[in-house]
Amino acid sequence: MFDWLIYFSDWLIYDVSGLSEGSRLGTALSFFVYDVIKILILLFLISFIMGIVNVYFPVEKLRNYLNSRKLYGLEYLFSAIFGAITPFCSCSSVPLFIGFVQGGIPLGVTFSFLITSPLVNEIALALFLGMFGWKVTLIYAITGILLGTFGGFILGKLDLKDWLTDWVKDIMAKTYEKGDTVTADSINFIKELPLISREAWHIVKGVLLYIIIGIGIGAAMHGYVPENFFEQYLGGGQWWTVPAAVIIAVPMYANAAAIVPVIQVLVVKGVPLGTAIAFMMSTVGLSLPEATLLKKVMTFKLISVFFLVVTVFIVASGYLFNLVL
Repeated sequence: MFDWLIYFSDWLIYDVSGLSEGSRLGTALSFFVYDVIKILILLFLISFIMGIVNVYFPVEKLRNYLNSRKLYGLEYLFSAIFGAITPFCSCSSVPLFIGFVQGGIPLGVTFSFLITSPLVNEIALALFLGMFGWKVTLIYAITGILLGTFGGFILGKLDLKDWLTDWVKDIMAKTYEKGDTVTADSINFIKELPLISREAWHIVKGVLLYIIIGIGIGAAMHGYVPENFFEQYLGGGQWWTVPAAVIIAVPMYANAAAIVPVIQVLVVKGVPLGTAIAFMMSTVGLSLPEATLLKKVMTFKLISVFFLVVTVFIVASGYLFNLVL
């Protein structure tokens, strides 16, 4: 699909610039040009498709649907899927978390959204598709959705409403006024396309700097880091490498656009895919900025339980990826 881009990046770096083929700088720059263009194309296309989905399935529909039916546990899955199709990082998911609580959606179902939203979105999927292929992308997407589903289910069963802050409890106690719901019948698809395109481009522009920085770091690692460096320290497959990667990642907050290119290079350098993905999931899904924002809606006890449950699932996912892939 992107063979033409390989030829273009090699032509630009080696023929036009005159750098020696196989040199460290040439290898790094060729990698950079190829990945930046490829990821921007995929990101725009997937953002455009997800924009169509979001127009026809707004948050009000999910709220009303969950509050009007008994779904026998499937509400956790639906909330995780909704989290997967919304373009939010962990920090920008928190305002929607508050909106869900305000709308009367059960706390466990809301947690399913909060867990899945930063892990699986069009940015992450576009990057994974371009760097690891559709099979790994599909497995990653399913894993992220299941992580949110079961994580939210467990947190819901623990009945932790008393550990919400007083500010949230006051919101929940107030009478909720139902807002207007946009229906598919009222939407003119052709008229919405320019707006969807602008929103998709807005998403691309919003993460462009992170993509450039992330791929730039990945390109430097790709061209200059010795082949056996990461394999020597993280590539042995020892049991402790997965939880160690999770612990190290928590204070290193970044969104998917910045971290996935680095993960690709780690894998190329010999780090097991599951270990690298556990590192990525922790970076985007368990971050100190997210914990700071959550202090507005959760007590320290609830944040601790939330992080503990998600950490256990991420570590389990890392082991599973290493075993399967």
